[in-house]
Amino acid sequence: MPYAEFAVRVLIATVFLTAAVSKVRSGRSFTAFTASLGRLDVLPGAVTRAAAVAVVAVEWLVCALVLMPWPRPAGAGLALAAALLVVFAVAITRVVARGTRAVCRCFGSASREPLGVRHIVRNVLLAVLAASAAWTSTLRETTSAQPGALAVAALAGLLVGGCVTALDAVVELFRPSGPVNSSPTARPRRSPDGTGGTGAADRARQPRLPVRPGR
Repeated sequence: MPYAEFAVRVLIATVFLTAAVSKVRSGRSFTAFTASLGRLDVLPGAVTRAAAVAVVAVEWLVCALVLMPWPRPAGAGLALAAALLVVFAVAITRVVARGTRAVCRCFGSASREPLGVRHIVRNVLLAVLAASAAWTSTLRETTSAQPGALAVAALAGLLVGGCVTALDAVVELFRPSGPVNSSPTARPRRSPDGTGGTGAADRARQPRLPVRPGR
């Protein structure tokens, strides 16, 4: 078993499992994902909910297929993942080109980042990896593998997959905040002679004490 292919399978499974679980872990998460599909304005409103259900179903199916020990089902799962990622990339490209400020709900209601170029690049890179692994999987038969090497490949796939799913959270964490509006500290007005005392106009407004006649 090519270990790079197994690492990609674990990577794809991590990304798709996280996406599927985050969308259905609560009714609010699934509702937010369904609403985000409607705001993309790439599907008729009548089929938005059906499309959301189909996306989640395909994500679960990909997870089940890519982790199978047989090459052909795993390859079919990788090919299905690549196709879905390409569909996502095309849809996001249309949204970005129109300038729509739609929020990415790729990983449920926790996502708050607007769709941008990095989401297109992310999906394209994942699609290329999945398609390459699918092609490799169809060209080989089931072979034995070293458990230690498989564990290292699985760990690499988990780490990269975790970084992919946490990308938006990391970007949001390190995004600089807006400028803070702070008013300058009030300073006492200086008198015309340059001293810190009050000026003539201020002295004129001060009450005058009665002058007692001298003896």
